[in-house]
Amino acid sequence: MEIFQIVGLGIIATIMIVILKDFRPEFIIFISIITGLIIFSLILNKLVYVVDVMKNLSLKANLEIEYFSIILKIIGMSYIVEFGSQICRDADQNSIAMKIELAGKVSIMILAIPILMSLMDLILKILP
Repeated sequence: MEIFQIVGLGIIATIMIVILKDFRPEFIIFISIITGLIIFSLILNKLVYVVDVMKNLSLKANLEIEYFSIILKIIGMSYIVEFGSQICRDADQNSIAMKIELAGKVSIMILAIPILMSLMDLILKILP
């Protein structure tokens, strides 16, 4: 199973970081970033599969493709923000990580405005 490869890679990277922390601390962030990118590349096909399944479900449910693409963008943005903020935390830069998360939350809210407006229109139509 691929999950064993991913977990094994994570454990090996963690062991390397612990060993190198005292001798070559400048390599720690590089190991973290490279490990994250390798893991992301290993799960990319699965992510594409999930997107395809969700797209097919939205077509069967007659959902507007615009809303579906907005939801996919929001999900993708949240993963990217989480990845970036965790890299900053790995480098002991919690302040930058928090700013990345704030920027991500604001960007997600901006992306969600069309869905919120549509929901408000629907609510106003239902109410007398």
